Amino acid sequence: MNHAAAPLAYQVIPSDRARSDAQREALLAGELGFGRHFSDHMVAIQWDKTRGWHDAQVCAYGPLTLDPAAAVLHYGQEIFEGIKAYRHADGSIWTFRPEANGARLQRSAARLALPQLPVAEFVESLRQLVAIDHGWVPSQPESSLYLRPFMIATEAFLGVRPAQVAAYYVIASPAGAYFAKGMAPVAIWLSQDYARAARGGTGAAKCGGNYAASLLPQQEAHANGCSQVLFLDPVEGRYIEELGGMNVFLVYRDGRLVTPALSGSILEGVTRSSLLQLARDRGMQVEERKVAIDEWMQGVASGEISEVFACGTAAVVTPIGQLKGKGFSVGDMDAPIGEVTLALRRELTDIQYGRVPDRHGWMVRLR
Repeated sequence: MNHAAAPLAYQVIPSDRARSDAQREALLAGELGFGRHFSDHMVAIQWDKTRGWHDAQVCAYGPLTLDPAAAVLHYGQEIFEGIKAYRHADGSIWTFRPEANGARLQRSAARLALPQLPVAEFVESLRQLVAIDHGWVPSQPESSLYLRPFMIATEAFLGVRPAQVAAYYVIASPAGAYFAKGMAPVAIWLSQDYARAARGGTGAAKCGGNYAASLLPQQEAHANGCSQVLFLDPVEGRYIEELGGMNVFLVYRDGRLVTPALSGSILEGVTRSSLLQLARDRGMQVEERKVAIDEWMQGVASGEISEVFACGTAAVVTPIGQLKGKGFSVGDMDAPIGEVTLALRRELTDIQYGRVPDRHGWMVRLR
């Protein structure tokens, strides 16, 4: 008879370099930005082919020690997640749909030939870190503690095969409001020379290689006055897929909400699926399908497409004011942000911060 593995027992080793309450509060009161500061502790869990998951710890945040031959450094066996912890008005701390992130981490692990961490252990790892670093969850409006779980292959072995030793970690970074001066539209650049992922590749996995591949076209976007890059499908180069790190939505004049269908080279965003559900709750007609870049350009020019926005964990929802590419530009950066964009973002963030009832049971209390 098969038995489920017993829950991991954590050893908690408090950091002897933890910032004082006064130091932490001073840092949280300043300009947080995103991914610039880190809390005092991290989670570390080891895995090997013989023992499975073991040696779970909450320990001091600090450098990792890796053998120069560690597989992650040579063959890129690495995956990660992004999720936030929110402080509600009563001081309690919650996170949003962690089971969905845990399941996606498992899918990413399967694609990268890494061990799959049980979803319950994924959620528990977040709870363990927040238990000791709860003071790092900021309380300013629209702020949060960004949690970054990740897994790397640590076996010292030069050979192209799945590593037999790996490690899972969670680190935390307080994050300020993404739009510190109020939500503003962005311009995005259409990449016509590069693809984010290939058919049969790792596009549906959340792994570092996908993001590394987006950095050069992202530089091209910045050089052309755009903050993000849009990728087309890798086969025909006709259909929109996603931005460098966000999913994209189109709002049509007749009330339809359209987003590219998951194709195997598009990351299944948790924010994406949540917005689709909230739109359906509102009675909107939702379409997940192929969307040609020409449909976007012609739709915006004619007014058939009334709003365009992107979504992801960091920004939640970002209005897109302009699409630019070699020899063309559509949209208007001075146009007001659309009603649907504003309403969906407001509803989702109100759920996350506990300002409205959570009718879907998406929120999980961490402390």
